[in-house]
Amino acid sequence: MGVDAPHPSGQLPHGAPRPWQRLREEEWPSLGDAPRGVWVVLALPCLWWLTVPLVLGYQLARTARRSARRIFPLRPEGHAEDPEVLRVQRVRAWTALVMSGALLAVFGDRQDVQEAYLQTVYRMLLAPWSALLIAASVVALLYGTARPGARQTMRTHLWPAGRSALWYFGAWFLVPLAFWAAFEGMDLLPNEFHGPPGLLLLVLTVALLFALWTPFWWGLFFLCFASGPALRRAFNLSAVHAALPALVTSVLVWALALLGLLTGGLPPGPTPLALTALLGGPLSVTAVSCWEIRRLRRG
Repeated sequence: MGVDAPHPSGQLPHGAPRPWQRLREEEWPSLGDAPRGVWVVLALPCLWWLTVPLVLGYQLARTARRSARRIFPLRPEGHAEDPEVLRVQRVRAWTALVMSGALLAVFGDRQDVQEAYLQTVYRMLLAPWSALLIAASVVALLYGTARPGARQTMRTHLWPAGRSALWYFGAWFLVPLAFWAAFEGMDLLPNEFHGPPGLLLLVLTVALLFALWTPFWWGLFFLCFASGPALRRAFNLSAVHAALPALVTSVLVWALALLGLLTGGLPPGPTPLALTALLGGPLSVTAVSCWEIRRLRRG
């Protein structure tokens, strides 16, 4: 009996999604849907030090993911994914990652590796704020040059996009604020427990500890699940115009490349190769974005 070949879309035959696709796209199961063996493990008091944090963390991650998917859906209503564009984007991203790793492995030293790590962290922190600034500038430019009828349509779709951006950046402010509040609140908790009253005090302390850290971890999980769709869709601006995410992405990669050049200099290696590595990423992203916009016009 022959083995069924995988579907070109990445799914199993007869439309059955792969396990990693279900984990990424479908709703995570609740604890009520857990197998009986899981409940047996959870009922063992000797493992509560491990199972209770895991269960609480899973519930926090599940609720944060649900909120992130509601505000930033993977497939917004009315927006059709182009599988060819997605395939090329994945190939471009993996090629850039492999090339960057190869340059560091061949020409880089320990300091270059540390610099690359810091650059990656800086870009992750700056990318959402840069994307918001660029998106606002692009929308303002398009709004200023649009016809009166088109402006009315843009205003209708701008409010949902602005609301989703407020959710996202509200989480960015919540995470450090919640961390500071939880860290300060821990000083008020007791650290000595004696006798039977001490056991009750210990339970109350653990409950308060969980309450203190819940906002921080929920906000952190929300950012993890929302960042990809938010940046890919330019904070749901595809509802205003389908080409806006591609345009914002192109401007964003050039801005981040320029920032990396000013703060960290050229990548390691000979100058021609370093310039190719520096410009190759933004040029390839721009080429793919232009191709995507061209396909949108034809579609």
